[in-house]
Amino acid sequence: MTVRRADAQRNYARILAVAEAEVAAHGAEASLEQIARVAGVGSATVRRHFPGRRAMLQAVFHERVEALCARAGELEGAADARAALLEWLGALTTYAASARGMADVLVPDGQAGADHANACAAQIGGAVEPLVRNAAKAGAVGQDVTVADLVALVTGIALATERHPDPVAEAHRLLALAVQGISPRLPGNDDGTAADQVSHRPAQEVR
Repeated sequence: MTVRRADAQRNYARILAVAEAEVAAHGAEASLEQIARVAGVGSATVRRHFPGRRAMLQAVFHERVEALCARAGELEGAADARAALLEWLGALTTYAASARGMADVLVPDGQAGADHANACAAQIGGAVEPLVRNAAKAGAVGQDVTVADLVALVTGIALATERHPDPVAEAHRLLALAVQGISPRLPGNDDGTAADQVSHRPAQEVR
Protein backbone atom coordinates (compact mmCIF):
# COMPACT_ATOMS: atom_id res chain seq x y z
CA MET A 1 0.00 0.00 0.00
CA THR A 2 2.77 2.44 0.95
CA VAL A 3 4.70 1.62 -2.24
CA ARG A 4 1.59 2.17 -4.35
CA ARG A 5 0.97 5.56 -2.76
CA ALA A 6 4.60 6.55 -3.33
CA ASP A 7 4.37 5.53 -6.98
CA ALA A 8 1.18 7.53 -7.39
CA GLN A 9 2.83 10.58 -5.85
CA ARG A 10 5.82 10.25 -8.18
CA ASN A 11 3.52 9.90 -11.17
CA TYR A 12 1.59 13.02 -10.16
CA ALA A 13 4.80 14.97 -9.60
CA ARG A 14 6.05 13.99 -13.07
CA ILE A 15 2.75 14.89 -14.72
CA LEU A 16 2.63 18.24 -12.90
CA ALA A 17 6.22 19.05 -13.90
CA VAL A 18 5.38 18.33 -17.55
CA ALA A 19 2.20 20.41 -17.24
CA GLU A 20 4.20 23.34 -15.87
CA ALA A 21 6.62 23.14 -18.80
CA GLU A 22 3.80 22.89 -21.35
CA VAL A 23 1.94 25.84 -19.85
CA ALA A 24 5.14 27.90 -19.84
CA ALA A 25 5.56 27.11 -23.53
CA HIS A 26 1.96 27.28 -24.74
CA GLY A 27 0.03 29.14 -22.06
CA ALA A 28 -3.56 28.22 -21.26
CA GLU A 29 -3.84 26.30 -24.53
CA ALA A 30 -1.47 23.58 -23.32
CA SER A 31 -2.81 20.20 -24.42
CA LEU A 32 -3.68 17.54 -21.87
CA GLU A 33 -2.94 14.93 -24.52
CA GLN A 34 0.52 16.37 -25.12
CA ILE A 35 1.15 16.39 -21.38
CA ALA A 36 0.26 12.71 -21.27
CA ARG A 37 2.61 11.90 -24.18
CA VAL A 38 5.57 13.78 -22.71
CA ALA A 39 4.97 12.33 -19.24
CA GLY A 40 4.74 8.84 -20.69
CA VAL A 41 1.30 8.07 -19.29
CA GLY A 42 -2.13 7.54 -20.74
CA SER A 43 -4.60 10.37 -21.28
CA ALA A 44 -6.92 8.76 -18.75
CA THR A 45 -4.21 9.04 -16.08
CA VAL A 46 -3.76 12.74 -16.76
CA ARG A 47 -7.50 13.34 -16.71
CA ARG A 48 -7.80 11.47 -13.45
CA HIS A 49 -5.61 14.16 -11.92
CA PHE A 50 -6.85 17.03 -14.10
CA PRO A 51 -10.47 16.53 -15.26
CA GLY A 52 -10.10 19.54 -17.53
CA ARG A 53 -7.76 22.34 -18.57
CA ARG A 54 -8.98 24.63 -15.77
CA ALA A 55 -8.10 22.00 -13.14
CA MET A 56 -4.67 21.58 -14.72
CA LEU A 57 -4.00 25.33 -14.66
CA GLN A 58 -5.12 25.56 -11.05
CA ALA A 59 -2.62 22.86 -10.12
CA VAL A 60 0.18 24.52 -12.10
CA PHE A 61 -0.36 27.89 -10.42
CA HIS A 62 -1.26 26.60 -6.96
CA GLU A 63 1.98 27.76 -5.34
CA ARG A 64 1.76 31.21 -6.91
CA VAL A 65 -1.80 31.64 -5.70
CA GLU A 66 -0.74 30.53 -2.22
CA ALA A 67 2.09 33.06 -2.26
CA LEU A 68 -0.24 35.87 -3.34
CA CYS A 69 -2.67 34.97 -0.55
CA ALA A 70 0.15 34.91 1.99
CA ARG A 71 1.32 38.33 0.83
CA ALA A 72 -2.19 39.70 1.25
CA GLY A 73 -2.17 38.42 4.83
CA GLU A 74 1.15 40.16 5.51
CA LEU A 75 -0.19 43.46 4.18
CA GLU A 76 -3.52 43.35 5.99
CA GLY A 77 -2.31 45.27 9.04
CA ALA A 78 -0.37 47.94 7.11
CA ALA A 79 -0.84 51.50 8.31
CA ASP A 80 -1.34 52.80 4.76
CA ALA A 81 -4.30 50.82 3.41
CA ARG A 82 -4.05 52.33 -0.06
CA ALA A 83 -0.35 51.53 -0.43
CA ALA A 84 -0.94 48.00 0.86
CA LEU A 85 -3.64 47.34 -1.74
CA LEU A 86 -1.53 48.82 -4.52
CA GLU A 87 1.46 46.75 -3.51
CA TRP A 88 -0.61 43.58 -3.66
CA LEU A 89 -2.05 44.56 -7.04
CA GLY A 90 1.52 45.09 -8.21
CA ALA A 91 2.45 41.57 -7.11
CA LEU A 92 -0.58 40.10 -8.89
CA THR A 93 0.28 42.07 -12.03
CA THR A 94 3.86 40.80 -12.01
CA TYR A 95 2.69 37.22 -11.68
CA ALA A 96 -0.13 37.46 -14.21
CA ALA A 97 2.03 39.18 -16.82
CA SER A 98 5.17 37.07 -16.39
CA ALA A 99 3.63 33.58 -16.28
CA ARG A 100 1.70 32.47 -19.35
CA GLY A 101 -1.66 31.00 -18.38
CA MET A 102 -1.80 32.68 -14.97
CA ALA A 103 -4.34 35.28 -16.08
CA ASP A 104 -6.51 32.61 -17.67
CA VAL A 105 -6.82 30.62 -14.45
CA LEU A 106 -8.38 33.65 -12.74
CA VAL A 107 -10.91 34.44 -15.47
CA PRO A 108 -14.44 33.16 -14.75
CA ASP A 109 -15.55 30.53 -17.25
CA GLY A 110 -19.03 32.01 -17.48
CA GLN A 111 -20.83 28.90 -16.24
CA ALA A 112 -22.73 28.60 -12.99
CA GLY A 113 -22.63 25.80 -10.46
CA ALA A 114 -20.16 24.19 -8.10
CA ASP A 115 -18.56 22.19 -10.91
CA HIS A 116 -17.47 25.42 -12.57
CA ALA A 117 -16.35 27.31 -9.47
CA ASN A 118 -13.03 29.08 -9.89
CA ALA A 119 -11.11 27.82 -6.88
CA CYS A 120 -8.09 30.08 -7.42
CA ALA A 121 -10.19 33.22 -7.78
CA ALA A 122 -12.22 32.28 -4.69
CA GLN A 123 -9.06 31.67 -2.67
CA ILE A 124 -7.57 35.00 -3.71
CA GLY A 125 -10.87 36.76 -3.08
CA GLY A 126 -11.01 35.57 0.52
CA ALA A 127 -7.42 36.62 1.18
CA VAL A 128 -7.59 40.05 -0.44
CA GLU A 129 -11.04 41.11 0.76
CA PRO A 130 -9.59 42.65 3.98
CA LEU A 131 -7.19 44.81 1.92
CA VAL A 132 -10.05 46.14 -0.22
CA ARG A 133 -12.22 46.67 2.86
CA ASN A 134 -9.44 48.57 4.64
CA ALA A 135 -8.83 50.74 1.57
CA ALA A 136 -12.55 51.51 1.32
CA LYS A 137 -12.69 52.48 5.01
CA ALA A 138 -9.74 54.81 4.43
CA GLY A 139 -11.55 56.42 1.52
CA ALA A 140 -8.86 55.22 -0.90
CA VAL A 141 -11.28 53.27 -3.13
CA GLY A 142 -15.00 53.44 -3.68
CA GLN A 143 -17.30 51.41 -1.48
CA ASP A 144 -18.52 49.52 -4.55
CA VAL A 145 -15.05 48.33 -5.63
CA THR A 146 -14.70 44.57 -5.16
CA VAL A 147 -11.86 42.08 -5.25
CA ALA A 148 -13.44 40.57 -8.36
CA ASP A 149 -13.30 44.00 -10.05
CA LEU A 150 -9.60 44.37 -9.32
CA VAL A 151 -8.68 40.83 -10.33
CA ALA A 152 -10.65 41.25 -13.56
CA LEU A 153 -8.78 44.48 -14.24
CA VAL A 154 -5.37 42.90 -13.74
CA THR A 155 -6.16 39.74 -15.68
CA GLY A 156 -7.51 41.82 -18.54
CA ILE A 157 -4.31 43.87 -18.61
CA ALA A 158 -2.18 40.72 -18.48
CA LEU A 159 -4.06 39.11 -21.36
CA ALA A 160 -3.82 42.30 -23.41
CA THR A 161 -0.07 42.61 -22.93
CA GLU A 162 1.05 38.98 -23.17
CA ARG A 163 2.50 39.49 -26.69
CA HIS A 164 4.23 42.75 -25.79
CA PRO A 165 8.07 42.68 -25.93
CA ASP A 166 8.13 43.49 -22.20
CA PRO A 167 4.73 42.33 -20.89
CA VAL A 168 5.49 42.96 -17.20
CA ALA A 169 6.59 46.57 -17.71
CA GLU A 170 3.68 47.29 -20.04
CA ALA A 171 1.20 45.67 -17.65
CA HIS A 172 2.45 47.82 -14.77
CA ARG A 173 2.22 50.94 -16.95
CA LEU A 174 -1.41 50.20 -17.78
CA LEU A 175 -2.17 49.34 -14.16
CA ALA A 176 -0.80 52.73 -13.09
CA LEU A 177 -3.18 54.41 -15.52
CA ALA A 178 -6.10 52.40 -14.17
CA VAL A 179 -5.20 53.18 -10.57
CA GLN A 180 -5.70 56.88 -11.24
CA GLY A 181 -9.34 56.08 -11.94
CA ILE A 182 -9.84 53.49 -9.19
CA SER A 183 -7.97 55.30 -6.44
CA PRO A 184 -7.01 58.87 -7.32
CA ARG A 185 -4.22 60.36 -5.27
CA LEU A 186 -5.61 61.57 -1.98
CA PRO A 187 -5.48 65.30 -1.13
CA GLY A 188 -2.20 66.15 0.52
CA ASN A 189 -0.41 63.20 -1.04
CA ASP A 190 1.42 64.99 -3.83
CA ASP A 191 4.65 63.05 -3.86
CA GLY A 192 3.26 60.21 -5.98
CA THR A 193 4.68 57.57 -3.67
CA ALA A 194 1.74 55.18 -3.83
CA ALA A 195 1.38 55.51 -7.60
CA ASP A 196 5.10 54.87 -8.00
CA GLN A 197 4.65 51.51 -6.30
CA VAL A 198 2.63 50.45 -9.32
CA SER A 199 4.10 52.38 -12.23
CA HIS A 200 7.83 52.41 -11.52
CA ARG A 201 8.52 49.84 -8.84
CA PRO A 202 6.75 46.54 -9.59
CA ALA A 203 6.32 44.50 -6.48
CA GLN A 204 9.05 41.96 -5.91
CA GLU A 205 7.98 38.56 -7.17
CA VAL A 206 7.41 36.05 -4.44
CA ARG A 207 8.49 32.47 -4.99
